[in-house]
Amino acid sequence: MKSLGFIVNPIAGMGGAVGLKGTNGQDVLEKAIRLGAVPKAPERARRFLRGIASFKHSVRIYTCAGIMGQSECVDEEIVPFEVIGTAKERTGPEDTKKAAIEMHHRGVTLLVFCGGDGTAKDIMDAIDMTVAVLGVPAGVKVHSSVFAINPVEAARIVLAFLRDELPTKEMEVMDIDEDAFREGRLSAELYGYLLTPFEESLMQGMKISSLQTENEIEAQRAIAKRVIEEMEENCCYIVGPGTTNRTLLETLGLKKTLLGVDVIKNRSVITEDVNERQLLQLIEKEDAKIIVTPIGGQGYIFGRGNQQISSAVIRKIGKDNIIVIATKNKLYALTQKRLLIDTGDSTLDAQLRGYTRVITGYKEETIVKVE
Repeated sequence: MKSLGFIVNPIAGMGGAVGLKGTNGQDVLEKAIRLGAVPKAPERARRFLRGIASFKHSVRIYTCAGIMGQSECVDEEIVPFEVIGTAKERTGPEDTKKAAIEMHHRGVTLLVFCGGDGTAKDIMDAIDMTVAVLGVPAGVKVHSSVFAINPVEAARIVLAFLRDELPTKEMEVMDIDEDAFREGRLSAELYGYLLTPFEESLMQGMKISSLQTENEIEAQRAIAKRVIEEMEENCCYIVGPGTTNRTLLETLGLKKTLLGVDVIKNRSVITEDVNERQLLQLIEKEDAKIIVTPIGGQGYIFGRGNQQISSAVIRKIGKDNIIVIATKNKLYALTQKRLLIDTGDSTLDAQLRGYTRVITGYKEETIVKVE
């Protein structure tokens, strides 16, 4: 019988909505909790498990004790399963590494983890490319290419792989400096590779940095000019991360929090580097629109790196008040020529699917599929 290992990093993603851009380190985790952060990974883990429920009697399942997988398996009635280790109230990287090594010793066919880039690094350190590994995205920073595009598609990949319908491929694990990230500097480099079941249409791909050539900067300025001309008086514009959005604010003579979310009104910054709670308070009193640009190479407009713009914020503002901007080069470089959303709210994601207008220049726009 084939076997599946399942590891959950219970704190992955907690820093996103509260604007901390990650949860590596006990001090950062404590700050996230003080700011009202709630665990995101358990629900994403449960969504994945629902997707493999029909296959649960055809595979032997190993998972970690307590909040690292056992609780989610119990919630979704994924039985029988074998528990590795002992339950802990607080877990860390060493717990992930020990679990991965033990699952390797048990000879699992595939190891699935629910977390972010830090979790991918921990697993790579523990077992390298000795076992096939797939990531269920749950972190704030998910720049590595070992992840499915969302928990539901992760389940599809797992089922296909266990039926011997998919090959494996060496996929990149990225090393992200969280301290630099919080200071507005994206310091990312290739850390190594994991052997991953590969289905291109269901994998998110690796983040690609935006070009900073003179032509690209001019294209960003043209987009900025268009957006500025169409801005409404007394309307708040929630501006997500990214270099294209930075150019927008610079064109207004304003400073942008490159990797954070800022709010402008009447061409002035009224609050910078905001979190979900601040945005929800703001839009209770103000009319607002959202300006986002897709993540280079991946195409995400929501759910990666901008979790402050949560499903609750998006619902309140409405689909018609979302402005997507991107240069033509950025759109052409997208792996699947599509935009992606993964807010954690499946109903909202379904409402946002379809096609959207993307402003690509001063007098130019294109229609792009959203999945």
